[in-house]
Amino acid sequence: MAAKLLQGAPIADEIKARLRIELAGLKTKGLVPKLVAVLAGDNPGAVFYANMQKKACEEVGIDYELKTLSDQITQAELAEVIDQLNADSATHGIILQMPVPRQVDGRALQARIDPRKDVDGVNPANLGAIVLGNPRLAPCTAMSVMEMVKASGIEVYGKEAVVVGSSEIVGKPAALLLVDKWSTQNEDGHTDKMAGATVTICHIGTSEKGDLAAHTKRADILVTAVGVKPGLITADMIKPGAVVIDVATIRVKDPESGKTKTRGDVEPEGAQEVASAITPVPGGVGTVTTARLLQNTVEAAKWQQEAGAL
Repeated sequence: MAAKLLQGAPIADEIKARLRIELAGLKTKGLVPKLVAVLAGDNPGAVFYANMQKKACEEVGIDYELKTLSDQITQAELAEVIDQLNADSATHGIILQMPVPRQVDGRALQARIDPRKDVDGVNPANLGAIVLGNPRLAPCTAMSVMEMVKASGIEVYGKEAVVVGSSEIVGKPAALLLVDKWSTQNEDGHTDKMAGATVTICHIGTSEKGDLAAHTKRADILVTAVGVKPGLITADMIKPGAVVIDVATIRVKDPESGKTKTRGDVEPEGAQEVASAITPVPGGVGTVTTARLLQNTVEAAKWQQEAGAL
């Protein structure tokens, strides 16, 4: 039986629909969230993502500004730009487009962004809040993973989850979100356990020195975010009935047609016959990530308003 395809567009549309309603209410109170993206250089991927951000913001009614800077900018100059945006009460969200030029330390600059304006969720304070179980601004892609898991319909509590990839913005936070035991109240008063999985994190060491398949075959929920080798995860590495969330986007050229296409970590054809639900690449997690960025921008604006910063 073919797996259920967890398409990102319907989830993203639902998030945007909720945000339009919330933004209309905020506007009556004089609050129009504004997102400022800082782009140093002209990396094609970063430019493409900035254009997607602009379009998405316009769709829901969030103000958007792109600050395009020279690829020769220094660390001190870029830090000054961040500081100015931190101090600007009209700017509610700041995102530093990655990658940055070679002479710039992007991690240090991301850490410099005010945690209440850190819509990427990568400031150490926001990452630390995930450990404590009360994140307000978490990394967008990791939160998109959770949206996809929720859409699959699986009850996470007590399930075996395996995360392949240990990056600070996807693998680690996704693992923490999956392991954290949090719940919500339904209208009828019942409690839904939304997380609380038993989580294993795999990485390059697992692949080189261990047995990656031994881990992935145990997973009721398999999240993979490596992005190096297309088809790294094959059908025989997936537990029958598992929910598979493929975060990776790898651009490869078809040797026959010469056209470039996007692939993920998972070999889709075989995996779709084994998994119960799977995200497509493209059209899966990445589609939801931009919508989560919008949600973080609105949340950041509300946070600043509550703190009396506006």
